[in-house]
Amino acid sequence: MAGSGTSSGKAAAKKPAGKGSAATPGPTAAQRAWLARGLDQPGGKLPLFDRNGQRVNARMVRACLDRGWAEPWFENPLKPDWLVCKLTRNGRRIVGGQ
Repeated sequence: MAGSGTSSGKAAAKKPAGKGSAATPGPTAAQRAWLARGLDQPGGKLPLFDRNGQRVNARMVRACLDRGWAEPWFENPLKPDWLVCKLTRNGRRIVGGQ
């Protein structure tokens, strides 16, 4: 059987069907939970801290920024390394907002 992982031509050109780009998977459970917290905040502000008071994982925030689900809102002069973000229209859509 030909399941060796080496393929050429037609098989390599196949892409999975879907609503968005095949290169952009949906959010993880943690990303979805973080994004959803912005739905009921003024301007879609996303929290800097989780529900346990711990700082939100910066890699997760950057992944959401890279995928267009969140965007930087403003720079925090007291903590310039903290990303203050808000939901984008696409971010709202992906977590069930308008």
